[in-house]
Amino acid sequence: MPRMGLDFTTVVSAAAVLADEKGMDGISLGELAQRLNVRTPSLYNHVDSLEALKQSLAIYGLNRLYEKLQVSADGLLGDAAVYAMSDAYVSFARDHPGLYDATFRAPVTSDPELHQAQQQVVELVAQTLQVYDLQGDHALHTIRGFRSILHGFASIESSGGFGLPLDLDVSFRMLVDTFLAGIHARIRE
Repeated sequence: MPRMGLDFTTVVSAAAVLADEKGMDGISLGELAQRLNVRTPSLYNHVDSLEALKQSLAIYGLNRLYEKLQVSADGLLGDAAVYAMSDAYVSFARDHPGLYDATFRAPVTSDPELHQAQQQVVELVAQTLQVYDLQGDHALHTIRGFRSILHGFASIESSGGFGLPLDLDVSFRMLVDTFLAGIHARIRE
């Protein structure tokens, strides 16, 4: 019987906090149960296994990322929307390092719910970039490039790879400036 007040959303939310604190490899059902003040077997009323929990974290993380990106670009167009989404993406990775990592570590990559969560992020980016009138494969390559810039920067930063004493926000802004300059150059061709 599920414990009163404990539900799937509460379990996944608590796991997300744990992931942010300890990383994806630091998550255990035992510690999660302890934080929720239940016995470990009680968690099985809400998740089937640690692997299933990690799958749910990947989907949860993608949905939270989508929400943050959507809110950041709401009412904005063109470069302003790209800058806002870029800042929101890196902010999400900084604020939720474990949950962000979870979005790339789903145990079951063929999960339709995971695909839907991934696709909504891609579609949001595609909608944001529509103002640049990118067509066909070029649009998809641009989306991939944008994602690579965002994920690459976030990943290198989270692993401590930027060791020089330079302002990371300035570096990131220059990177997004360069991406946008490339888009504008392609438009003029």
